[in-house]
Amino acid sequence: MGLELYLDLMSQPCRAVYIFAKKNNIPFQLRTIDLLKGQHYTDDFAQVNPLRKVPALKDGDFVLAESPALRIKDSAKVPKREWLCQALQIPHLPQIPGVRASLGRAKPFSLLVHQMMFPMYLGQPVPPEMLASTMAELDRCLQMLEDKFLRDQAFLTGPHISVADLMAITELMHPVSAGCKIFESRPKLAAWHQRVEAAVGENLFQEAHAVILKAKDMPPLKDPTLKEKLKLSVQYLFR
Repeated sequence: MGLELYLDLMSQPCRAVYIFAKKNNIPFQLRTIDLLKGQHYTDDFAQVNPLRKVPALKDGDFVLAESPALRIKDSAKVPKREWLCQALQIPHLPQIPGVRASLGRAKPFSLLVHQMMFPMYLGQPVPPEMLASTMAELDRCLQMLEDKFLRDQAFLTGPHISVADLMAITELMHPVSAGCKIFESRPKLAAWHQRVEAAVGENLFQEAHAVILKAKDMPPLKDPTLKEKLKLSVQYLFR
C-alpha cells in the first residue's frame, strides 16, 4: 500500500508534516483523522497509535507515532521514508527549540481555543479578560519572534527557509483562522509570511490551511460525550 500519513489538517504539526512531505515530493496516502469527530478515539486508529495522537505514519508493518526520540538529518544522506519519519518529530527538532519557546505553542493555539473553539464549537463562553490576556501574551510572543529570531533576516534562521519557519507559520495560522489580523500591524512579520508562503508555494500553502481557515464556519458540536472529551483534551494542553 505504500506510505500512509494519518493527519488532521486542523492540527498544526499535521499541517507542517503535510507541507514538508508534499514539498519534497514524498509520495504518501493521506488518511484523515478528524479530531473534532473523535476519530482518534476509535479502536482502528489505536492500532496505528495507541496514544491516539496525530501525526502518525505507517509503511507496511512499520508504524511511527509522535515521539521525541528522532532527529532530522541532511535529506541527501537518508532515504526518503526515514527523512519523513524524522520530519514527523518536527515539534522536538534541535534546530528550533528557541523559536518554539519564544512563540510558545500554547499562545497561538489558546487564542484559537478562546476566541473560536470554546464559544462557537463547544458552547462554552470565555471571559473577556481571559481573551484579552491571551491576545496580549500572543503579542509579546510575536514581538520576541521578530526581535530575537527574524531580526533583519529573510527567514528565522538565515537567508533560506528552514523547518523553523514551517513550524512557526503553521502555528500562527491558528489565530489567523480565528479572525485575528496578526500581520496587519507587523510589516516585518507580514513580509516574512509572504516569503514563507512563496517558498512553500501558494497553492500548497493554501491547500494545507484550507481546513483550519474554514473552522469558524463549523456548526456547534452536538454529541455531549464527545464534547466533554474534547474539552478535557484541550484543558490538558494548558496544564
